[in-house]
Amino acid sequence: MNNTKLMLSGVGAGLVAVVLIAGCKDDPSTADPMTCEQLAGLEIPADTLKLATSGGSITATETVVASGTGTTAIPEHCLVSGTIAPVDASAPDIQFRVALPTDWNNKVVMFGGGGFNGTIPNITGNVPQGAPDVPTPIGRGYATFASDSGHQANDYGSQDGRWGLNDEAVRNFAGDALKKTRDAAVFIVGKRYGSAPERHYFAGGSTGGREALTSIQRWPGDWDGAIAWYPAWNNVSAWLAGQYLSLELARPGAYPSSAERKLLLDASLEACDNLDGLEDGLISDQRQCNDIFDPATATLAGVPVRCPGGADDGDHCLSDAQITALKAMEAGVSFNFDLASGETGYPGSNVWGADLGITSINTPVQPIVTFLALGTSQPAIPMPRNAPYLSVLVDQWVRYVVARDADFNSFDLDPIDPAPAFAERISELSGPFNAGTDISAFRDGGGKLLLAHGLSDILVSSRATEIYYQRLLEQMGEDTVDSFVRYYEIPGFGHAASSHFNATWDSLTALENWVERDIAPENQVTMDTVGTPGRSRPLCDYPAWPRYVDGGDPDTAASFECAE
Repeated sequence: MNNTKLMLSGVGAGLVAVVLIAGCKDDPSTADPMTCEQLAGLEIPADTLKLATSGGSITATETVVASGTGTTAIPEHCLVSGTIAPVDASAPDIQFRVALPTDWNNKVVMFGGGGFNGTIPNITGNVPQGAPDVPTPIGRGYATFASDSGHQANDYGSQDGRWGLNDEAVRNFAGDALKKTRDAAVFIVGKRYGSAPERHYFAGGSTGGREALTSIQRWPGDWDGAIAWYPAWNNVSAWLAGQYLSLELARPGAYPSSAERKLLLDASLEACDNLDGLEDGLISDQRQCNDIFDPATATLAGVPVRCPGGADDGDHCLSDAQITALKAMEAGVSFNFDLASGETGYPGSNVWGADLGITSINTPVQPIVTFLALGTSQPAIPMPRNAPYLSVLVDQWVRYVVARDADFNSFDLDPIDPAPAFAERISELSGPFNAGTDISAFRDGGGKLLLAHGLSDILVSSRATEIYYQRLLEQMGEDTVDSFVRYYEIPGFGHAASSHFNATWDSLTALENWVERDIAPENQVTMDTVGTPGRSRPLCDYPAWPRYVDGGDPDTAASFECAE
C-alpha cells in the first residue's frame, strides 16, 4: 500500500487560515468590456486565484445564438471553455466552462457536481430540482459556471475514483477546485462585462450540495446565497456507511430483487400511507412510520412479508437475510475509531416507503432511480458495474483514495474497525472531505442558505442533513438560524429523481427575494412532475411535515397544513 500522506495545505488543518483570508466579493474588474472573440486565448494569472495554481487560460470561446421559447429559452451567450493548471505537473487540470449572456443581470451562479464529478455540469440548465415553469438561471440573465472539480472521468463517469492517486487532485475534489474555479470565472466575467458581479450564488445537489456548504463555510466572503439539495456534507462517514452496507448486501441471500423491493414498498405504504390523513402513495409522517413498521412482522393484504421460517421462498416474501440487510440500511452504523472531522457514525435512511430501485415501474426517470439506488446486481468482487451506485462508488474510493492500490480487494476494508494504517488515512481524509457546520461568517456577511432533502433518499440520508441543521441550531440558536437558513424535507422524493413524487421548487427566486429584497421564504410549494404531474405539496419548515386537511383537493398544496 502506498502510504503517501494527503497534504492538507489550504484545507483541513489550514481551514481556519482559509476562512480568515476568505475571498471578497469586491473583485477587481477591467474598464473596457471584451467581446467573446477577444476572450479567446486569454491568460488567467496565477495571482488572480487565491489558492496555488500554475495559472489558467481560456482554451475556446463560442458565441451561441438564442434558442428555445418560454421558460426553456436560452439567450444568446458567449460560451467559454478553460483550464486551470496544477502546481504538480502530474496532477490533472481543472476544466471549466462559463456562460456569459449578452444581456447580463450583473449576477452569477456556480453549479455543483455529482458523485466523484469528473465532468462539467450543464451550465445552461436549471438549478437542482428547479421549477419547470420559471426560466433557468441563464434565461434570467445570470452568468453561470462550473468545473469538473479537477479531474476527467473515464467510462465510470461520476463513479471514477482514479483521481485519488494524486494529492493535488484529492485536494481539488475535496474543495480547492471550487475556489479556483470561482476566482477564474469571476475574473472572466469582469473581463467580458467590464464590471464585477453584484451577487454570487451557488446551487448544487448531492456532491454539489456538499460543495455549496463547503464554499460558504471555507470562503464565506465569496457568496451571497446557496441552494443545497440532498447534500453529501459528511462524505467520509457516508462512504464508510456505504462500505458497511455493501458488505451486508453481499452476504448470501441478502440482496433483494426488484419484485421484493416492490413488496417492501407496498407493505410500507399499507402500514404508513394514511398516517398523514390521505392515502396518496406518499408517506409524510415518516418518523411515526419508522417507529411502527418492521418488515419482520409486517403484512401486505393480510399475508406476512417475511418468508415462512425466514428462508428465501421467492419474490413474494423477504428472507431473514434480506430483512437483516434492509434493517442495517435503516439503522445506520457507528465507527470504532476516531475521525479528524469528529464524526462517529452515519445515520440510517428512511428505507420504509422508499423506492429501492423497482425496475417494473415505467416512467422516464425510473432507470435513474434504480441506478442511484440498489441497481440490478448484488455487490461482489470484482464489483459489477450495475451493483448499487454507492457500492461501485465506495469500491473505487477504497481502492484509489484509501489504499491507493487499484488491485486492492475493497471488501478487505472493515469500515467499523479498519486496520491502523487505513484508520489513519481515513481519519486524515475526513477533515477536508466533510463540510464544516460553522457557517457563522457566511451569516455575518448577510448570506442565506436553502436546504432541501427527500425523505425517501437512500443514497444520501435525509437524517444526515437533519444532523447538519441540528448542529446549526445548537451552535447559533433557533432565532439566529431562522434568520438565514431554511430546511425542508419532501415526502416521496428520493435522490435527484422519483417516480412517486419528483420534487421541483423555484428555489432561486426564493433565494433572490431573501438576499436582495429581505423577503424571507414563506408558503413555499413543491410540485411533482412525474408521479402525478402538477400536484403540489407545501414545503414545511423542518421538523414539520404536510398533513392533509379533510375535504381539500388532494393534489393541491393548499389542502395540507404543516404539522409537527
